[in-house]
Amino acid sequence: MTSSYDQDEMLALLGWYQAMGADAAVGEVAHDWLSRGDEAPGAGFSLPKREAGSAINPSPAPAALPAASPSAPRPAAVRSAGTVETGRPRAATPLGASEAETGARRIARSVDSLDGLEAALRDFDGCGLKSTATKLCFYRGAAQADVMIIGEAPGRDEDLAGKPFVGRAGQLLDKMLAAIGLTEADVHITNIVYWRPPGNRTPTPQEALACRPFLERQIELVAPKMLVAVGGSAAKEVLGAAEGIMRLRGKWREVTVGDRKIPAIATLHPAYLLRTPAAKQHAWIDMLQIKSKL
Repeated sequence: MTSSYDQDEMLALLGWYQAMGADAAVGEVAHDWLSRGDEAPGAGFSLPKREAGSAINPSPAPAALPAASPSAPRPAAVRSAGTVETGRPRAATPLGASEAETGARRIARSVDSLDGLEAALRDFDGCGLKSTATKLCFYRGAAQADVMIIGEAPGRDEDLAGKPFVGRAGQLLDKMLAAIGLTEADVHITNIVYWRPPGNRTPTPQEALACRPFLERQIELVAPKMLVAVGGSAAKEVLGAAEGIMRLRGKWREVTVGDRKIPAIATLHPAYLLRTPAAKQHAWIDMLQIKSKL
C-alpha cells in the first residue's frame, strides 16, 4: 500500500509540530485510548475507562462560566447532569501585565534568600508561561558569583531538566566561559523568564515584565560584579535599550539594581553562534572584554 505522503512531507509535518511546541510523544497523564470505542480522536481530551457493558453518553454543551477574579483558580471542568469531567485541571488564569508585575514586586521584596525566591516563583501564577511549561528553570551555577549571565528563556532541554542553558547552546556557553578561565562554579546563570515559551518563541514584553521583579531580586541576592546579557531579548531587557544585539554587544554600560550600579555587557547568544559560526569572532571579542574586566 502506497502512502499519500512522501518522506519529505512527513518530516516537514514533524518539524512543524515541534515548532508549535508538540515535541513530546507522551503526556504527564496516561490515557486508556481503547476505552473511547468508536468515538473519533479529538472529540475530547480524554474519557474515563468504562466498565464492561456500559456506554458513555455524549456530553451536552457546558453552561457558560461566571467571570472569575484574576486571583481565583478556575475549575477543571463543569459538572452537570449527564456530563463527565475530562482533561487535567486548568492552571489559574494569568494576571494582567501590570497587576502581575505589582504582585511580583511585592512578593520578591519579601524574600531574603535564593531558596525563598525559588519557592515564591513556584507559587507565582502571574506569568502565563507557567501553565504550558514542564518545569521552573531558576538558575544554574553558584549561588553567589562575580559574573551573572542572563539569557532569554529556557528551551526544550532546559524545560525537561529544570535548569537554564543545559542543551547544545548551554554546552557551547560552557566552552566559551572555559576559554576565559571560568567554570560553572564561577558564574550564576539564569534567564529573563523562568519558564519555556511554547515552541521556543521569544518571550513577550508582558511575560518579561511579570518576571522582572524576581530577576531584579535575584541580582540583589547574587550580588555580582558584572552582568552579561546573552542574546537580543536579554540585552534589551537588562540594558533597557531598544537597539538590536549587533549594536548593543561589546559595549559596557551601567545598570542600576536596587542601590547598586553594576557594569553590564551584551553578547551573542550561543544558539545564534551554532547557526552562524562566522559570528563567533564577535563573541570571542566580547569574552575577552569580560576577562579583562575581571
